[in-house]
Amino acid sequence: NTDIDEIEAWKIKKTYQYLSNIKGNGTSMISLLIPSNEQINKVSKMLSEELATASNIKSRVNRSSVLSAITSVQQKLKYYSKTPNNGLIIYCGTFYDENNKEKKILVELEPLKPLNSSLYVCDSKFHTNVLVEMIQVDQRIGFIIIDGKGVLFGLLIGINKEILFKLNVNLPKKHGRGGQSALRFSRIRIEKRTNFIRKICELSNQYYIGDCQKNSIEGLIIAGPADLKNDLISSELFDSRLREKLLSIIDISYGGEIGFNKAIENSSSILEQLKYIKEKKIIQSFFDEIEKETGKYVYGCEETYESLINGFLSKIILWEDLDIERIVYLDQLTDLQLIKFSKKSEVINDHNFDYRTNIICKDRSNILDWIIANKKNYEIEIHIVTDKTLEGAQFVKGFGGIGGILKYVKLF
Repeated sequence: NTDIDEIEAWKIKKTYQYLSNIKGNGTSMISLLIPSNEQINKVSKMLSEELATASNIKSRVNRSSVLSAITSVQQKLKYYSKTPNNGLIIYCGTFYDENNKEKKILVELEPLKPLNSSLYVCDSKFHTNVLVEMIQVDQRIGFIIIDGKGVLFGLLIGINKEILFKLNVNLPKKHGRGGQSALRFSRIRIEKRTNFIRKICELSNQYYIGDCQKNSIEGLIIAGPADLKNDLISSELFDSRLREKLLSIIDISYGGEIGFNKAIENSSSILEQLKYIKEKKIIQSFFDEIEKETGKYVYGCEETYESLINGFLSKIILWEDLDIERIVYLDQLTDLQLIKFSKKSEVINDHNFDYRTNIICKDRSNILDWIIANKKNYEIEIHIVTDKTLEGAQFVKGFGGIGGILKYVKLF
C-alpha cells in the first residue's frame, strides 16, 4: 500500500529529526543496529560483555547512565524471539530536555528496508544516518543505451545499477563498399535498422512491462550517440506505456556499459526531481479540481477536518511540517466537547480559554499526528507532501498546507 509506505517514511523522518537534536551527557547514548541475519542471543551476549566493560567507567554519573541504557536495551531484546525480517534498530540513552530536566528515551524501529550492516556505539549523540537512508526513495529507472553496435537494457534502483540484457549487432554504415550499388546497400541498411528497432521494442516490453512486475519502472531514459534512439521513440512498435514513462533522451558518445554509466551521470538532475513526481501529481490533481470548479475539493484546517470526520473525503493532502494543533476542550458541567484548531505557536493558554472555570483542555495533538493515528476510522488516502516543488510551495502558501479531494460534491 503506497500511502502506508508514505506514512511510515514520514514517521521515520520525524523520528530522525527528533533524535538528531538530542545531545547526551558523556557516552550514554546507545545506537544499536541489528541486521536480519544476526541472532538476538548473540547481540544479548555482546551487550552483557559491554555491561561488564561499562562498569569500569570512571565518571559515576556517566557510568550509571551507560549501565542503565544497556540494561534497558537488554530488557527490550527479550521481547524478540528472532530478529525481524528487515532487522532492528534501537536507540536508548539519557539526555537533558529544554528545561534541563534529565530524561531517558528508548526508541525501537523495524526498518523499511533490510539492514546490511550491524552497529553498536555508545556516544554523546545518536547515530541516525541509517534513518536518512531508510526514507530515501529508491525509484526503479529503466535505461536503454543504443548505438550501431548494439543495445543495453539497464535498471537503476536508488544507487544500485543492474544490467538486464545486452544485444550486440553490426549495423552497416551509410556508405557502401565492395562495389555494391548505393540503392541496394541503402535498402539493406534500412531493413537491418528496422529489424533492430523492432527487436529493441520487443525486449523493452519484456524487461520493463512483462507480466511479472519484477522490473516494472517509474521512469525510462533512452541514451546513445546516434539517431537510432530517435527512430526508436518514433516507431509505432514502441509501447505507449513506456512512452508515457519517458523522462529524457540523452546524447552520449558511447554505447554499452560505458554509455550506461555516462547516462546515469548525465541524468542526475532528472533523477533528483523524479522523487517529487508523485507529489506533484497529487497536488496538481487538487489544483485541477479547483480550476475546473467541480466542487469536489476542500482546503483549510476546519473545513478539511469536518469533511474527514463526516466521510466526505477521498484523499487528504498534508504538508509534512504542518504545525496546527487540534485542541479538545471539555465543559465539565454539560460534558460537551469543543474542538479548536490553532498554530502551535499561537495555542491558547488552557486556563485562560474561557472565563468559566468548568472549561478544561482534555486533549492536544498535532493535526497531522491525529489524522494518521485515526486513519483506520476513515476510508481515505493520505498524502504527505513537502514544499520543495513549485506545486508544494503553492499548496502550503495558498491553501495552508491542508486540503483534500471529495468523494462527491457537497450539497451544503
